[in-house]
Parts: sequence; structure tokens; C-alpha cells
Amino acid sequence: MQSLLRWSVENSTPSTGPPPTTTNKLDPGIIDHILGKPDAQLMREALIIGVDERQTEDDRLQALDDLEMLVQNIDNANDLEKLGLWQPLHNLLQSPNTTDTLKMQTLWIIGTALQNNPAAQLAYLNLEPLPILLKSLSPTPSNSAETRSRALYALSGFLKLNAAAVQQMGAVGGWSALRMCLEDSEIRVRRKTTFLLNTLLLPTSSSQVNLQPNINLPTSETAPPQIHANSHASMLSDPSSVSTSALTLAAIQEEGEEGSLSLLDALISALIEPVPFGVDGEVEKDEEYQENVVRWVRS
Repeated sequence: MQSLLRWSVENSTPSTGPPPTTTNKLDPGIIDHILGKPDAQLMREALIIGVDERQTEDDRLQALDDLEMLVQNIDNANDLEKLGLWQPLHNLLQSPNTTDTLKMQTLWIIGTALQNNPAAQLAYLNLEPLPILLKSLSPTPSNSAETRSRALYALSGFLKLNAAAVQQMGAVGGWSALRMCLEDSEIRVRRKTTFLLNTLLLPTSSSQVNLQPNINLPTSETAPPQIHANSHASMLSDPSSVSTSALTLAAIQEEGEEGSLSLLDALISALIEPVPFGVDGEVEKDEEYQENVVRWVRS
């Protein structure tokens, strides 16, 4: 056996080239399964399903819910503009084929992406969205109470610390729309309206908030908003861009001067003769709503 092995080695032809190499190409699907798809790809895929009218409504709602979870991350919210997703998202909101439930979920995405994010606010401002957002506040069959509540959530995210958007409110009937919200049969709509007005009246500047890491953390209603360096460039370069109190106060005074029912009159009326709410309209007073109204009047 040893002689045979020796003969085999002596008579073998040595290789003159480099040893052959083998390349194992991994399936991208396997890589995605192991590492997970990038958030940007997940966002694209979710919105593709969300706007596709050939999909079932349940599948579309699930996709939009997934997108809302993704944009809770402020970096992902900023990527909506980079990925070109703001326009199709806004188109879905204003499409006549969008059901009330889909509209409600779309408003939830928009509101989440805009919260404490001037970069996202400016990107969305380019689409001139106020008329569509305000239209979603009207109590119509296509705007359920939940949809109107989420429309205020989106409007609040758009207007808060955003002087450029607040400046446009008068031209599109925004203050009148908020005045009507104070008489909405849904108490959550009235609560959010008074809270939004209180927020817009608070004197705020970028010097009142501290620079924080780029993460989303829950904050209380009275806590100062966080500043994220990569999302708040406009706030840092132009502190006046976050000041909404003077604009809001001027709008309230102008309404009063025109002789129509002002926001202040509507709020006082809401304290004296509140619109009943509840399943059968059996409830007349709401402590949270009254507290917001009193705080607004005092400010």
C-alpha cells in the first residue's frame, strides 16, 4: 500500500496555477431572513400595499399600521421625504376611494411622522396639506369621530412649533375649522382642539429646549420638546420659526374685530353652555375639557 501511494505521488502532475476557489453566493432572501430588511425597504413595501386598491382592506390597514410603527423612529420619519413617500401618502388621504378606516390610519401615520420633527413638517408643508387636513375635521359620514380625532392629532403635529404652517391657517379657514371643533359631538375632538390652541399660544423658542440624542422618548404635555440635531436644522438656524403664540393671538383678535364669533367667544360659550356628549348626549360636563378651556382663556 505504501509503494502504491509513493508511486501515485511521484507520477502526479503538479498544478501550475493557483488553487481553484469556490464562491458561495448567498440568496438575498436568506440574508434578509437572517439580518432583516432595511427599514427603508420595509417602508416602501408597506406603502405600496397601503395604496394598492387591489389589496384587501385588512391587508392595507396592516401595512399602514406597520408603516406607522416604523415612522415612530425620527430617522425613518425623515426618510419619508428621501424615499418620495410623502406624496403617495398624502394622495391616499385625499383620494375619494379611501375609506374612513384607511383615512384614519393614514392620518395616524402623518401625525406620528410630524411629531417634534421640523424637517418632516417642512417636507409636508411643500404639499400644502392644510385644506385636506381641515376637511378631515368636518363631521360627515366619511369622517367618523375617530377619524376627526386623528385628524386633530395630525394637525397638531403639523402646527406645533411650526410658524410657517400657522401663518397659512387664516387663508384656508383653519381658525374657523377649529372653532367648529369646539362644538363637535365627540368630546375627544373638543379636548384635542383646546389642547392644540393652548400649545400654539405658549411662548416658545429653541433656547427653551435642550439638545438631546436622536431618539424618541415619551414626554409629558408640559415637558419642553426635544431637539434632534439632524431633524431640527431649521429650528436651530432660525429660532423664530418655532414661535406660534403671536400668530395665534393675532388670528384670534382679527376674528373678533371682524364681528364674527371669535374663538374666545366660542370657548366661553363652551364653558357656559357645553354641547352634550356621550352615546345619548347624556353627559354635559368634562373636567379635562373645562380645564383646557380655562387654561386657554387665562393665557
